[in-house]
Amino acid sequence: MPRDERHIENIPYGSLGIIPLKSCAALGEKVNNYLVEWRNRRSDSTNVNGYKKDSYIVPVETPRFGSGEAKAVINSSVRGNDLFIMVDVVNNSLTYKMGGFINHMSPDDHYADVKRVIAAASGKARRINVIMPFLYESRQHRKTARESLDCAYMLQELVAMGVDNIITFDAHDPRVQNSIPLNGFESVSCTYQFIKYLLLNISDLTIDSDHMMVISPDEGGMGRAVYFANILGLDMGMFYKRRDYTKVVDGRNPIVAHEFLGSNVEGKDVIIIDDMISSGESMLEVAAELKARKAKRVFCATTFGLFTNGFEKFDQAHKDGIIDKVLTTNLIYQPEELLEKPWYINVDVSKYIALIIDTINHDASISNLLTPVDRIQEKVKEYNASKETIDIDI
Repeated sequence: MPRDERHIENIPYGSLGIIPLKSCAALGEKVNNYLVEWRNRRSDSTNVNGYKKDSYIVPVETPRFGSGEAKAVINSSVRGNDLFIMVDVVNNSLTYKMGGFINHMSPDDHYADVKRVIAAASGKARRINVIMPFLYESRQHRKTARESLDCAYMLQELVAMGVDNIITFDAHDPRVQNSIPLNGFESVSCTYQFIKYLLLNISDLTIDSDHMMVISPDEGGMGRAVYFANILGLDMGMFYKRRDYTKVVDGRNPIVAHEFLGSNVEGKDVIIIDDMISSGESMLEVAAELKARKAKRVFCATTFGLFTNGFEKFDQAHKDGIIDKVLTTNLIYQPEELLEKPWYINVDVSKYIALIIDTINHDASISNLLTPVDRIQEKVKEYNASKETIDIDI
């Protein structure tokens, strides 16, 4: 049975509605196309009120006044809907005018728009779910001094506004969900998608512990790397950052050196797995350290590619043979320049999101979607046997 049909016997919680904010429009359109295709080919027995549609996207606007203030306007009825609001809080390509000046939208602006849409739908929608791939303020998840706990407060604020489920991807620290222990929170991993696109794009991998290794760039990503390595049956190594705690540069203690803990990487392909590339300096330093230890090829796989300092250093690292490929997802904004880079592999997660939405709307369990271990191991076994690029259907 196709995976998108395994739960159709469950009655939907409510008529499905998707609200991709402007920051997430392209991804939302892809998700919508999958849902339209799946639901329109299902039998008439599932055609309850509003089940089959030409589009599940609910039109929404967030216009701004000349002062820079904004509002949300929902342009169709959402009465009784099971709403899924999608937002990319780190999309800095969008702008608005204020006082005659052009301003780029910040994460704060995007988050404020989410709250406006929730406020506009409250009292009408049957259930409100928020899909926020990059969790707003996720890097401010704990206190180290007299600091605000922005991420925890954000989650509590959404719940107080009536949000039932919050779905994010690869949260910087998923323990932040402890701030809303009685509500739905899922931090979804893209492990399967990374393996899928790596196998589709690299035809000569040997995935065993003699030829490949998984690397965590720091101690914070250990759990992520351990999971990845265990699924593939590989060894794992880790770098830890020695910092100068007597200084603060750009709000952080500067890194003095990267120290490696793990077995020999000589002659092995290595996968550096992390949640995000911000400036990319740490990732490139780790890659250089691995090449100095005679690693064969270096693949970097991160859920979010922010590239806050541009692509020049990655271009140079690829030219110098330090990195071979960088994989990041389309969960956040990707400039055209990035998509054209020879070292870049775009990991499309739209089908995965569509499956999650479809399953939750049917009030079915998403456990199988979150733990695709058997399918990964089966496809890797096939790949090692054939050494050919294979089409891994999500």
